[in-house]
Amino acid sequence: MILRLLLLAGCCAAGLAAAPADPAPSARPEDTPAQPADTPDKGTPAAEPEAALPAGRPVADWIEAQVALHRAGFSCGSIDGVRGPQTVAALQAFQRNEGLRATGELDEPTRAKLLVADPVFTPHTFTAAELGRRKPAPETWLEKSQRTELYYATALELVAERYHASPKFIPRLNPDFNWEEILPGAKVQAPAVGPFTTALKAARVHVRLGEHVLEVTDETGRIVLHCPVSIARDVEKRPVGELHVTVVIPDPDYTFDPAVYPESPEAQALGRKLIFPPGPNNPVGLAWIGLDRTGYGIHGTPDPEKVGRTESHGCFRLANWDAVALLAIAWVGLPVVVEP
Repeated sequence: MILRLLLLAGCCAAGLAAAPADPAPSARPEDTPAQPADTPDKGTPAAEPEAALPAGRPVADWIEAQVALHRAGFSCGSIDGVRGPQTVAALQAFQRNEGLRATGELDEPTRAKLLVADPVFTPHTFTAAELGRRKPAPETWLEKSQRTELYYATALELVAERYHASPKFIPRLNPDFNWEEILPGAKVQAPAVGPFTTALKAARVHVRLGEHVLEVTDETGRIVLHCPVSIARDVEKRPVGELHVTVVIPDPDYTFDPAVYPESPEAQALGRKLIFPPGPNNPVGLAWIGLDRTGYGIHGTPDPEKVGRTESHGCFRLANWDAVALLAIAWVGLPVVVEP
């Protein structure tokens, strides 16, 4: 049985256009079972929980800094070894959390706090099951609805997202690997990061529109989770103020309503709703966290490289790994404060 999420107007997944909305998105009674169904893995890696700040040595470079930040819950977007704006923002958040000057630099006080446990990289071994699930990305709305799942289209996409990495960085890490001919048992190197876990409790979510940043804090104000976020392109669709989480759904499906896409000739020709199955390439990715404002939620995306760099049509969009991290600590009623 599949958890069904009806997402109406006001929310736009990456690469999808949306019109202003009708009713609020919700999990319909007839669509949502009493408990999550047992479904195949949709892309979230299985890994042993990691401590927020594992013991180790000071980071040596920006790749190690990015790995350490991700392990500690400070997502810098895709790991690429480059000191980009999202990495600087994540490092500054870490520095503030540790009582350091928010320089955005790997200075000595920061290195003394930002520790990395070896290994920094880990092998990924391709299995016959995951290689067999790959399919080319659907080109039409109808084709999306005819799939049984919206899994990764390529092995590179699978590895990059699973290990929070840029799809350009993984080939540089594996320069001699043939991505066109992969057999089960083949191995590639990837950043050694897994699902984020923490003993801290989420008390409030802050979405800072001007910074394109989402942060979760505990009751003391300590940052539990930091990540880049895409916000609405139109200023009037940015709901400044306090909202609350109304529903938390892993591996959602997506109801495509052609009325929401008047600019799409295919949508208008269809003239009926379609259901897209779950998966990392679902328009809302691997998680949906609904909010108590018509048409708004926080969700994943099939295009993590665009998060924080392009804008949505209403919803708050995260990389799938960050959406899953937020999903694990979110609860119904959790305050979400949207700040200018």
